Formats: sequence, C-alpha cells, structure tokens
Amino acid sequence: MLTEKHIIIREATIKEDSLIAQHFYQMWLDIGVHEKNIQLDWQDITLKFVEEARQNLFYKAFIAEIDNIVVGSVSCQLFAGLYPNVFKNECRKFGYIWGVYVEQSYRRQGIAKKLTNRAIEYLKGIGCTRVVLNASPLGKPVYSSLGFSEGNVMELDLI
Repeated sequence: MLTEKHIIIREATIKEDSLIAQHFYQMWLDIGVHEKNIQLDWQDITLKFVEEARQNLFYKAFIAEIDNIVVGSVSCQLFAGLYPNVFKNECRKFGYIWGVYVEQSYRRQGIAKKLTNRAIEYLKGIGCTRVVLNASPLGKPVYSSLGFSEGNVMELDLI
C-alpha cells in the first residue's frame, strides 16, 4: 500500500483532456465492453462532451499522480438531468461523477477513493445537494465505503 504522501490528486488541465478520454475508453474495455461496440471516433465524442460540459455544467477533472506519473483520473460536473429541473438549487442541485479510472497496476491502493473524494469536495463546493454516479461492479465497494447508497436499476433489453 502506498503512503499518503506518494499519491498526489490535482486538477487536470485542458491539455489533459485527451488523457481523460483515453481513461474513459479504457474503463469501458476493463469492465468488459468489447471495442467493436465502441464508436471509432470515441475520442472526438468524449472531447466534445468534455468541452460542452466545461462550458455549461461546471465540469472538472482530477488526476492522480505517483512520482510524476499519471495513474488515474475522475470527471465530475453538474448533472444535466433526465427531465426538466423545476426545483430551486438549494432544494435539488445534483452533481455527477463519471469516468473514475485507475491504471490496473495501481488499483486496490485507495487511489479511486481519493479521486472520488476530491470530486465530491468540488461538487459540494459548487453547491450540489447530492452526488450521483453509476458504479461498475469493481467500483461499488469504493463508493459504498464513501457512504453512497446502493440502488437497484431496472432494465428491459429490447435487442
């Protein structure tokens, strides 16, 4: 286990958007999505999404470094919602965390937890009243340990 002083969590720069996109792509591969099911222009799609979220949804990304080597990242922003938000911000202003990723050789050392905590701090700082995320099976224990509730998702496959 790495000691606290070896892991640095910092805000990502715009120049690191491509790295964030690469981590997001790798995250999908790592959880079992076959690359044939990912669009060939995944990087352009992700970069455009990040650019728009930065302009409209207070997007931020954070990087984990060990000895000046990037080993993980997380993205967060205001939750755009699934329907019109008719509530006042003090009642319901949700933040969304996505793309939590740690390189395989650095996993199980508390890095994802530190990244997620930093995203939570940021979202709290911009006035969010709740943080939402969708967890992979590997991520669920991390988020549970941070106090996230476990929820059920009901789905219906149509293909």
